[in-house]
Amino acid sequence: MNSFTLRIQIISIVISISFLFFLFRLIIKGKLREEYSIVWILSTLVLIFFSFWRNGLDVISDLVGVYSPPNLLFIGAIFAILIYLLHLSVVASRLHNQNKTLAQDIAILKQELEKLKQKNTIIDQITFE
Repeated sequence: MNSFTLRIQIISIVISISFLFFLFRLIIKGKLREEYSIVWILSTLVLIFFSFWRNGLDVISDLVGVYSPPNLLFIGAIFAILIYLLHLSVVASRLHNQNKTLAQDIAILKQELEKLKQKNTIIDQITFE
């Protein structure tokens, strides 16, 4: 292994581990929820794994039967992105339904508050006359 590939390997390891610590910092500060951080942590661990084991992608692509190792990486990434997009769509749909229900509840509460204000106004008018 020449010095150039060793330098790239060291840089990729340092960047991947730094990103992992950055993720943990975001989780601790509450800026990234745990349910969303799992995908990021797993992706970073895969990057760290392949940073240490340079021939790993070649070995795995041979086992799976993929001709070119980068193609295996792209197929895996696309599949993971599609699953994650499906998850986000489910979350967005659930939040939409919750917002709709909350808006309806607020409208009902406003209507009841207006009725109470009208009753108080009528009672005040009767008592002062």
